Amino acid sequence: MALMTVIAYDVREDSRRSKLAALLQMHGDRIQFSVFLCRVDAEDLGQLLAQARSLIDPRTDSIYALRQCEECWQKVTTIGQARPPQPRLYWAVL
Repeated sequence: MALMTVIAYDVREDSRRSKLAALLQMHGDRIQFSVFLCRVDAEDLGQLLAQARSLIDPRTDSIYALRQCEECWQKVTTIGQARPPQPRLYWAVL
């Protein structure tokens, strides 16, 4: 089952940070400069984090992946300009 996962990072080097951001952008929505929301199941999250791990230097960089169940996600509070991402709509053209 896909759960909402908050992924936050602190990466020192620009090139590594850009690669990590590009990877996360393919799987979710950026909500802050170094924070993404990704809806992924456990297997896909494992693969995503393995790819992310290969892009960073663990001596200087860090990644946090915080999984939230649907009930917990419904209790999230936003203030000001913060808005939860809307579900993506897909269209099929025949």
